[in-house]
Amino acid sequence: MSAIQVQQAARAESRSTKEWQQADSSHFIHPFTDHGGLAKKGARIITRADNIYLWDSEGHKILDGMSGLWCVNVGYGQQALVDAASRQMKELPFYNAFFQTSTTPAIELAELLAELSPPQFQHVFYTSSGSEGNDTVVRMVRRYWDILGQPERKVIISRNNGYHGSTMAGASLGGMSGMHAQGGLPIPDITHIDQPHWFELGQGLSRDDFGLKAARWLEEKILAVGPERVAAFIGEPVQGAGGVIVPPSSYWPEIQRICDKYGILLVSDEVICGFGRTGNWFGCETMGSKPDLMTFAKGVTSGYVPLGGVMVGERIAKALIADGGEFNHGFTYSGHPVACAVALANIRLIQQLNLVSHVKHNIGPYLAERFAELDAHPLVGETQTCGMMAAVQLVKDKSSGTPFASELEVGMLCRAHCFGNGLIMRAVGDRMIVAPPLVMTRPQVDEMMTLIKRCLDLTLDELNRKGWL
Repeated sequence: MSAIQVQQAARAESRSTKEWQQADSSHFIHPFTDHGGLAKKGARIITRADNIYLWDSEGHKILDGMSGLWCVNVGYGQQALVDAASRQMKELPFYNAFFQTSTTPAIELAELLAELSPPQFQHVFYTSSGSEGNDTVVRMVRRYWDILGQPERKVIISRNNGYHGSTMAGASLGGMSGMHAQGGLPIPDITHIDQPHWFELGQGLSRDDFGLKAARWLEEKILAVGPERVAAFIGEPVQGAGGVIVPPSSYWPEIQRICDKYGILLVSDEVICGFGRTGNWFGCETMGSKPDLMTFAKGVTSGYVPLGGVMVGERIAKALIADGGEFNHGFTYSGHPVACAVALANIRLIQQLNLVSHVKHNIGPYLAERFAELDAHPLVGETQTCGMMAAVQLVKDKSSGTPFASELEVGMLCRAHCFGNGLIMRAVGDRMIVAPPLVMTRPQVDEMMTLIKRCLDLTLDELNRKGWL
């Protein structure tokens, strides 16, 4: 450890949790945060991590059921990724991809991504995040139709409650009403259809019948807008931030049929679902679609450093490369050599540990088996799983599926019990979700399930004390 590192470590240890919280409140504007509320309670200060666990500044051990933010697929503390970053920073810490230049890690990663992706993808455009990736999709989709002489094709259709990032274009593509209420969103020529959420919208239909009905909302929207104006449809294979909404198996094949019928582009947002989380390298493979574009981020580096991008299908790549001239779009950090070196190490580790097969044949089915046990709990109206993603729908009346009043924020009550008992489980309204690291073992799933059951019981007890049941 260098003298500077020793000084930094000593300084960190000399500050109390309260001092860190005060400094945080004074200077750090957090994403998606009510800062008035945060200032009153103080931020949780995370200080270290290993495998699937975190520790805070008070020494509490926490099981990270959310892989950081859907991203730490290989778990914390993987030395191979640290070493890859260190080697690359010593050799070439940065150079850009402008000025007709490239770097070896960016090229090598592009080759590997083309090898792992479905066969229609042989090209990649790099960004630093999923949000930037989806901004790139908007530019790329519209440029594609310009090149083909159909500039009127600008409209991109997305889904209510979908999430595609928080930049102007990403937030517009997403269907989060709270985001649209701030900043005059969505931007023009982006429109939405309802989500394929059977529990909320499909009661009275079989799941497969509802899946077909939900997919056909896309066709209805295409006809309402005018097929000659529609450029693309974008969706997450499984809606992540919307609450781990796993669509019926009939949904994505019908979406594909409709896109093919009207000749529109299909975009698969793989920021959460990519790199093994659903039991395949990409979620579109799990769900049975053949997209023209795929956005990725998060799991490509397991979150160790920022990296994102867009896998570009051949018909779009051909238009852009052969017929399009200069594509006036890009970022300083497109193909950042350190990020690409870490991504290479991360993907190779996923391959060495056989994590995609582990999720598909071992730990994913076991997670599904254990989550199904929660269906018997008095608060649970539905459980859903897909690979290493799972959701529990909390309801007031199990027999009828009646929800709690939204102002009660029952999901947040449950989340507080989770944090209080050493578990990170996210609340999306009254839907409790997890997306653990792919390296999780069966005993660790058992450990997590014990905590989840305890927290559901504590939530039930609190609701009874409050007279809300």
